[in-house]
Amino acid sequence: MKILIDIGHPAHVHYFKNFIWNMKDKGHLVHIVSRDKEVAFSLLDYYMLPSVNRGKGKKGIIGKLFYILQADFFIFKQALKFKPDIFLSAGSMYAAHISWLMRKPHVALDDTDHNTFQHLMYVPFTSDILTPKVFQKDFGKKHIRFDGFLELGSLHPSRFKPNPENIKDLLQGSDKNRYVILRFVSWDASHDIGLKGLSLADKYLLVKELSKYAKVIISSESPLPDDLKKYAFKTHPAYMHDVLNSASLLVSESLTMSAEAAFLGTPALCISTAQAGTLDEEVKLGLIELYRSSEGLVDRAIQIVKDDSYKNVFKLKSREILNTKVDLSGYISWFLENYPGSRKIAGDSKYQYNNSEKFYNT
Repeated sequence: MKILIDIGHPAHVHYFKNFIWNMKDKGHLVHIVSRDKEVAFSLLDYYMLPSVNRGKGKKGIIGKLFYILQADFFIFKQALKFKPDIFLSAGSMYAAHISWLMRKPHVALDDTDHNTFQHLMYVPFTSDILTPKVFQKDFGKKHIRFDGFLELGSLHPSRFKPNPENIKDLLQGSDKNRYVILRFVSWDASHDIGLKGLSLADKYLLVKELSKYAKVIISSESPLPDDLKKYAFKTHPAYMHDVLNSASLLVSESLTMSAEAAFLGTPALCISTAQAGTLDEEVKLGLIELYRSSEGLVDRAIQIVKDDSYKNVFKLKSREILNTKVDLSGYISWFLENYPGSRKIAGDSKYQYNNSEKFYNT
């Protein structure tokens, strides 16, 4: 089988990397096209996943519309050369358009309920859409729900193994014996339109107060003010999950990183006005604490960081929950290898849980 994968965000590298390795080991051919966004190519290079660059994308409505034409044309040229049997992405409109044009199936993963523009642009051209079962929208017959989360493509307990070597120097030069991570987003993605998070004053207050108890590390999509640059994340981006795994706390505007931290057993305080079924489920399960404004956020962060036992108790709770969820990499591998017959039974929960590894590999 020949599979063309379009990567639109660094997180997508993590969603698909185990799937790609698995499929290549079985003799399938995979061609990766990626947007040049943040650390996407650093991750692809680190994991030795060859890829081609479709550009950085554009800001603003006019810029985004222009980029659609540019990216569509680029992927079309790549597809003409590669001749894929199937397209795979995390809700890529570009992969969807070209798959439809070439009369090939496009399988999309999606967990972003509020990304209305993206849905308008890719759903009509897509064959099958795989989402967590708590996804709030209904895409009709092409919609298949599974009991899990996209982040478990790399972070399912059966997949992720932390490497202490990757964080051994993280506290070097610090007078603190623990660290916290702050994640700031740029708010310029199509799914961020109308959303908001922390003010600049909120960010400064978090840094000031948390620095009293722990080393503060900032991961930011946008450039940091000069006086905050000393807190910037400087470790290789491929080590981020190891860093998250050992952190005492994450305070984040990003839904994805909040979920990643929680799935690794690190307490996560998420500040966002987004509405998403996965976010609601993570809050319901007690994996994420959600704030719609910054009121009470700093006090709660300090409370968690000062409690030496909180992290250990939370980690056990997280592992117990995740052991009941789908191993996404195995599930996607099975779905594509048995496509299109898999479409009829993929939504049946008895085929989804992580104890069905034998089923995935048949």
